[in-house]
Amino acid sequence: MFDAPLDLSNARVLISNDDGIHATGIQVLEEAIRPLVKEVWVVAPESEQSGAGHSLTLRSPLRYRKVKEFWYAVDGTPTDSVLVACNQILKDKQPDIILSGINRGANLGEDVTYSGTVSAAMEGTLLGIPSIALSQIVVGGKTKWATSAHYVPEIVRKLVSMPWPRSVLMNVNIPAVDADEVSGLEITRQGRRRIGGDMIEQIDPRGMPIYWIGIQREHQGLEDDTDLSAINRNAIAITPLSMEMTHEGMMGDLKKVFP
Repeated sequence: MFDAPLDLSNARVLISNDDGIHATGIQVLEEAIRPLVKEVWVVAPESEQSGAGHSLTLRSPLRYRKVKEFWYAVDGTPTDSVLVACNQILKDKQPDIILSGINRGANLGEDVTYSGTVSAAMEGTLLGIPSIALSQIVVGGKTKWATSAHYVPEIVRKLVSMPWPRSVLMNVNIPAVDADEVSGLEITRQGRRRIGGDMIEQIDPRGMPIYWIGIQREHQGLEDDTDLSAINRNAIAITPLSMEMTHEGMMGDLKKVFP
């Protein structure tokens, strides 16, 4: 278990993301959390890394540069950024908590397997640091950053007031409505959607076919206790995700086949 409660007023916080160092969401998060804590450090990818998943840069060196005081850009993935932050920039004293986001867009259902935002929090969890992924849902191209700014400080404050297992990270999704239209806060499990057939074929200038993978998802029902269902009700969804992916029940079945 992570020690709790965490004293935010004396905490060193690391912020990262997958939208890049210049993304609006990372600025919103830094401004929202700064009044609560002692130190805020921002270490994020140089450019957008959406869909990077939990990938590492292994075949080329990493570089980082100082953008301004306490802000650094890494020419790699969100996972790279967390590793560079913890092993180099902040090696004198590890962060007390890692916040990843605020992502522009959802990280619901199977999105978490592709998400660089969630993966930055995964890396923090693997390093033994309590980590939270934060995402603001977007509908119709409008991003309700004020809603995130309103709710994130209290969500973080409540999460760090309790212990949680060291193999768990928290995934928070905020609906695309004004703050006063949020219907509540729900503790949810990861939902499930089926990836639709939204692959777009085009022809490049040389006459060769090219393909774009679309973002359409087809919902497989909206069970009441899932993140998908909560967002559909305009509620904030908090989902504890486990890094332990072993299916205990299947182990028993396999041992019968492979005695």
